[in-house]
Amino acid sequence: MPDTLLIIEDEALLGSELARFFRKKNWEVTVTETLQQAERHLLSQVIDPLVVLSDMNLPDGNALDLLERTKDQIGSSEWVFLTGYGSVADSVRAVRLGAYDFVEKPCELERLNLLVEGAARSARAQRRLQQQTEVQSKRYTVDALIGSSPVATRLRSMVAQMARVPFSSLIISGETGTGKGLVARILHASGSRSRAPLIEINCAALPRELLESELFGYEAGAFTGAKKRHRGLFEQAHTGTLFLDEIGEMDLELQAKLLTAVEDLRIRRLGSEAEFAIDVQIIAATNLDLVQKVEQGLFRSDLYHRLNVMSLRVPALREHKEDLDELVPMFIAESNRKSAKNVRNISRQTWELLKRYDWPGNVRELRNVLERCVLLAYDDDFPEQWLQLPNVSAKPAAQHSENGIFLPLDGSLSLQDMEKYLIQEVLNRTDENVTAAARMLGTTRETLRYRVQKYHLKCK
Repeated sequence: MPDTLLIIEDEALLGSELARFFRKKNWEVTVTETLQQAERHLLSQVIDPLVVLSDMNLPDGNALDLLERTKDQIGSSEWVFLTGYGSVADSVRAVRLGAYDFVEKPCELERLNLLVEGAARSARAQRRLQQQTEVQSKRYTVDALIGSSPVATRLRSMVAQMARVPFSSLIISGETGTGKGLVARILHASGSRSRAPLIEINCAALPRELLESELFGYEAGAFTGAKKRHRGLFEQAHTGTLFLDEIGEMDLELQAKLLTAVEDLRIRRLGSEAEFAIDVQIIAATNLDLVQKVEQGLFRSDLYHRLNVMSLRVPALREHKEDLDELVPMFIAESNRKSAKNVRNISRQTWELLKRYDWPGNVRELRNVLERCVLLAYDDDFPEQWLQLPNVSAKPAAQHSENGIFLPLDGSLSLQDMEKYLIQEVLNRTDENVTAAARMLGTTRETLRYRVQKYHLKCK
């Protein structure tokens, strides 16, 4: 299907000549002689031109006025302007409004064709980017945070509220595999910067020297191997969002440079003497306790407080295991689509195994385990034998009465599992009161607190 070219030209002979020429170049051409007629075509969406080729001055006004009125209401189209005489003021205004080019008449048809083809490539690129943005916006909504538990509901509510606020920086904390990256993408796609780029980098994946050059960019000759200028991630994220994953692993010296960039919103490429302004929203994520790292002198307190304008904690999967009822079928369906399988029957024993396990790798581990099982399935039945979850049995783990707890000695529980179960049961009976639980277990509060942290148990 040919692309559409809109020609706005009041000289009938020139308009006909241009239309005939571009139809031979496989364009679908629409010609109008006035701005009013062109505006009706554009706003009523009778046509959706990839390129608009317009005379600058028409009987009913200046074509730049039409561009200014319609640029936010129509699809991504590039404008090329023709004029009988040059005007500096019009040239400046055309560039400011985003026109592709501005040429004087008469102009050779082949040269004009080159300009129109260049404008078409630019418009296609813009439309592809716009389509990708729309797809991402639909994919990354708060509904992507699956779960009906109070924990998941609260997280969705907080993310939705934060997405409506034009925050400058945010820290997302949580264990590895909880979905911090997903939350960052939702915040970007649902926020006011969704049409601008989201640039991501894992601060733990690169050594300090490479990370600095990636963040800030460099000039040609800044160091050995720097053969040409490189735009850093701050530049690439201009007007959008920069997502710094695993920021707790960043080198202290680089933290100082990051603080300056975030504080002043100005950066300098390596090897350059000039600074320039940037406009970025910072989302930082970490699986470490940054407050503890600040106390240990391993993370700058000023950078922490600058980034911690807003904060969000993504809960571990063991804190909302009831959401497995929704997560498991979703991940199995996802793996079915990838591997052309039809696994759908999950036994009661399999569900017991899934819910008994604490998922230290969180949602990422759950997805990977389920994908493995689906890939190795022979039929519609979920292959329980491929779960391979450590220290988990579908047998009843323990029984208890009001005055005691019964632990099986049939090998279904390891010594570590027994200790963990015992502590959790006592915490449940004492309403998660560590002092009361320590008294009941005949140990100190500090010792019990260590065990609680070791096993990631809940307490007050």
